[in-house]
Amino acid sequence: MLKDFSLSALITGFVSVLVGFTSSVAIIFQATQNLHATPEQTASWLWAIGMGMGIPSIVMSLGTRKPILIAWSTPGAAVIGAAAASGHLTMPQAIACFLLNGVLITIAGFSGGFEKIMKRLPLPLASALLAGVLARFALDAFVAIPKNPLLVLSMAAAYVLGRRFWPRANVPVILVVGVAIAAAQHLLRMEVVPWKITTPVWVSPEWSIPALIGTGLPLFIVTMASQNLPGIAALRVGGYEAPISRIIGWTGVSTFLLAPFGAFGINLAAITAAFCIGPEAHPDPKRRYWASACAGVFYLLIGLFGATVAGLFAAFPKEMVLAVAGLALLTTIGNALSAALSDEGYREASVMTFFVTLSGITLLGIGAAFWAIVAGGIVLSLRRKAV
Repeated sequence: MLKDFSLSALITGFVSVLVGFTSSVAIIFQATQNLHATPEQTASWLWAIGMGMGIPSIVMSLGTRKPILIAWSTPGAAVIGAAAASGHLTMPQAIACFLLNGVLITIAGFSGGFEKIMKRLPLPLASALLAGVLARFALDAFVAIPKNPLLVLSMAAAYVLGRRFWPRANVPVILVVGVAIAAAQHLLRMEVVPWKITTPVWVSPEWSIPALIGTGLPLFIVTMASQNLPGIAALRVGGYEAPISRIIGWTGVSTFLLAPFGAFGINLAAITAAFCIGPEAHPDPKRRYWASACAGVFYLLIGLFGATVAGLFAAFPKEMVLAVAGLALLTTIGNALSAALSDEGYREASVMTFFVTLSGITLLGIGAAFWAIVAGGIVLSLRRKAV
């Protein structure tokens, strides 16, 4: 096994973590802010997801000798952040939603019923739900422009240029530009950064039926539809046949065990998996599994120093965090909207799902994501009956 190790795999593993982490950690940070988390709780979230991604990535990659990369649920973090922003979700209630998500993923995985479950939710509606959840973050990025035009517009310019000239390094470059301008404006507060190893913080769950329905179920849906489905597709496109049901089942177990410490959703990687599966990792497909194993090691390091990472983002101006989160999601939002609207038979239902989600409404204490699926399902059902 050691003979299969290569420097290219090590570098690829680092790049996949760098891109994945910088492209979405701002969303996690914003979610914890919306939940009024303490700095210690925010650091604990990063510890939990670092452990939840790192250990399975190492064990599964070396155990199967296939590039199995585990990630956190970026759309799941967006669901939590949006629900918390509405003021109808507390930290203990969020932890209960994480536990429910872990249980449902475990059942869906080990039972082999993943495909049956997802077939009941049409992909266009799931895509519209995802686009509606993420669109709020993009809107926040542009709303921040008047508060600091130089900072946000410079980051937006870096995004546009990056899509053309350095697409794979786009998000890290946006972050570097933001840090440079914020430093020039004397907006960085590095004195608040704690340089220490993270201590995990346990938060006991509070079981709320409205929160579980309005946030817990949508968290599970977007994790499975927007992370695990493309993650499976990425592996198969790369020519790898892996024990998918067991892998998804164990990600559910990881989510459940680490949920009290802040693990909201552990799942197969989708976008960043492309790095480890591709020829950049190694010319020989049989030796690429070391790339995802190395990525797991880097995720463990992020988890161990989660307090420092959280402190760094706390040191950034709010406009910069909003811009990083929103700009990093533009491509994902575009892809989700394309999938939601491409099939004319689902278009009207998808539009309804998107706007109900985007509205952020809360009825009977249940959040918009749940009502969006209900509204989209009703429209789709009526359309099919009319046809």
